[in-house]
Amino acid sequence: MNQNKIRELLLLGENQHIVYKASAKSSLAGRDVCGFLNSGGGYVVCGVEDNGDIIGVDNDGLATLEKQIHEKLSPKALVSVEMRTLEGKPVFVLEVPAGKDLPYAFHDTIYIRSRSTTKKADINTIRDMVMRQQIKPERWERRSSLAELDSELDQGEVSATVRDAQKVHRAFFRNADNLVDVLEDLAMARYGRLTQGGDVLFTRNPALRYPQARVRAICYLSDKTGDTFSDMKSLEGPLHRVFEQAFAFIVRNTQTRAHFRKGTPQREDVPLYPEFAVREALINAFAHRDYTSPSGGIVIHIYPHRMEIWNSGSLLDGVTVETLSKGHISVLRNPDIAHVLYLRGLMEKAGRGSVQIIKACHEAGLPAPTWVSGENLGVTITFTAPQATHQATPQALRLITLLDHEMSATELMEALHIKDRKHFRDAFLQPSLDGNFVEMTIPEKPSSPLQKYRLTETGRIALGKSRASE
Repeated sequence: MNQNKIRELLLLGENQHIVYKASAKSSLAGRDVCGFLNSGGGYVVCGVEDNGDIIGVDNDGLATLEKQIHEKLSPKALVSVEMRTLEGKPVFVLEVPAGKDLPYAFHDTIYIRSRSTTKKADINTIRDMVMRQQIKPERWERRSSLAELDSELDQGEVSATVRDAQKVHRAFFRNADNLVDVLEDLAMARYGRLTQGGDVLFTRNPALRYPQARVRAICYLSDKTGDTFSDMKSLEGPLHRVFEQAFAFIVRNTQTRAHFRKGTPQREDVPLYPEFAVREALINAFAHRDYTSPSGGIVIHIYPHRMEIWNSGSLLDGVTVETLSKGHISVLRNPDIAHVLYLRGLMEKAGRGSVQIIKACHEAGLPAPTWVSGENLGVTITFTAPQATHQATPQALRLITLLDHEMSATELMEALHIKDRKHFRDAFLQPSLDGNFVEMTIPEKPSSPLQKYRLTETGRIALGKSRASE
């Protein structure tokens, strides 16, 4: 099997750095993991020869490989290990993010990637990495919190993290019974004080100090933003608990749809949106949101025909809306927080999560979700229900025919030769938004003077059908 086919089957994306290993020896794979952490990220695939021959690995060795890499890697990093099957043979895929705490060492040796090889870093390279780290500003999650460990720590959340991490053999604590030692092992406490990341994850109510830790969730009765709603919550508490409450809100306020198993007449009711895709999108919002601004946060909007999840963290360097659909090297805004989520089994595929979301929606017979991002606008992912693919009105078709690029309401009115703004909104714009043929570029600020509109995937499909019938 050629390497391009392997990339495609493993959903590794295009133009990614990949190392193939015939065996799953941690002594060999760990060096490449360390090299990728120090050199921009990549993938290590165990059980495949350099020429693409698939020889497979012992699938019982997955836990051992993961344990040995995490034990010998310093400082700790989110390196996910997953078993996949190629030509009926198990292979291990190690996803390595671009490290933020350089230099990393494996078994007390620092490795880097040079062209297509992994080698030991020389003293000048190590000195350069250390100097670069010293001039970087301290990450928000690493700064000291004002929370008091004795009175504000949610001990149950810390204990649950230890249990979850030990259950999947992903973390090894010096003393699992000492909460302060555990927090220090997780990089969530230093010098006897919680970090801000530790505050968000492990205190009873971090929103008292950081209002951006809240989650707002609203369920509307119609597809028009601002109309009456049936449910609204403001969620506060330690991150894991808020995540579960937010997911429960979505499940509670989302309809089910009939599904027939292939080859049988048996009907079953399934969630409108695949649970895996929703959980993945939601945990990504928690892991990647920008915690530095008090006005940030996460907002969930549920409409009859679509659902939007917005978070305040814009896409990081090297990640675009286009690469989200193809797979990309993981870039973590809050690697300490993401690592704890990984230890608890919530964050598995940091760079491939978006590809898995699209795959899950396609398998459920839904349109691919869309992402919208812009400078200082955060990121919005929109899931579209099957009902939203109904026939576009003639007015909506006229509007979407013009949208070959982002346009403001004024530009659309001029292109349609319409002067009455109310008529334009009622007859053209709102039906296009309600049918999910068109979306706002700034959905969290509908009345922004900078607001523009663009075609959705549903709109492109409707437009293609219209042109095909002409």
